[in-house]
Amino acid sequence: MTAPFFDLQVNGFAGVDFQDAQLTQAALRRAVDALLRHRTGGILLTLITDRIDSLAAKLAQIEHYRAADPVIAAMVVGYHLEGPHMSALPGYHGAHPRELMSEPDVAAFDRLQSAANGRVRLVTIAPELRGSPEYIAHVRLAGARVAIGHSAASDAEIDAAIAAGLTMCTHLGNGAPMELPRHDNIIQRLLARDELDAVFIVDGLHVPPRVLKNFVRAKPAAKVLFTTDCMAAAGAGPGRYQIGRLEIEVGADGVVREPGKPNFAGSSLTMDRAAENVAAWLGWPGHEVAAACGSRVRAALGLG
Repeated sequence: MTAPFFDLQVNGFAGVDFQDAQLTQAALRRAVDALLRHRTGGILLTLITDRIDSLAAKLAQIEHYRAADPVIAAMVVGYHLEGPHMSALPGYHGAHPRELMSEPDVAAFDRLQSAANGRVRLVTIAPELRGSPEYIAHVRLAGARVAIGHSAASDAEIDAAIAAGLTMCTHLGNGAPMELPRHDNIIQRLLARDELDAVFIVDGLHVPPRVLKNFVRAKPAAKVLFTTDCMAAAGAGPGRYQIGRLEIEVGADGVVREPGKPNFAGSSLTMDRAAENVAAWLGWPGHEVAAACGSRVRAALGLG
């Protein structure tokens, strides 16, 4: 039976960090085999904020592995670039290196899309950055989708981004400071945007179950999607791992943190567990869970 799930944000899996410039074909295949065991049939391999030279080299390397191994090619349907065009403000940049954040750059996107052989499918940006509407329109013409994430955009800036082609919210409810104005904040602004698909991390930690229930109720049902935003600890258990330049510690509770810090830095969630959580916390029937964790995710990305 074909695995039903599709995950649009996978930073690593089964002890393998996809951000590693020394990532080998054997390691990537090991991660792909583990994803299949967790009933995931396709992913957007996600690369986080880095220098453009480094991102281009990583994309070209992974494309080489895709060409050499049809199992990897079937799993890695494309790429999600989460950064570097996001907010560097405290609380908004999360685990991303703020010193590498930059304004949207059409030429940089073209270079990355070329290295990826046209398989960049999703780009997360902060649309308050200068040049964002033009960048969004360009990315859409190239066949990719654009999401808002790690952003402090105003309503007017969100309006302009939607007019340019923004369609999605990356891990809504996260990528924002712990303390925000009660009503006028980025989470409330985005929950009210029925035009945008809302993607939630359903590990019970990034968005607690009761909060998830409230957030989902705020969105049209067909606009709700789920992801893991997982890193190397997913499918691997407690221990210390890397996500890019960061060392990450995962305890017995499955929480991914920078050692000695309380803030999250990705998740150890798998898509089969994510689907179980959706069913348990939201009471959704199986076909709706499958859609929001699979077919509807593909459709939102223009993958059919």
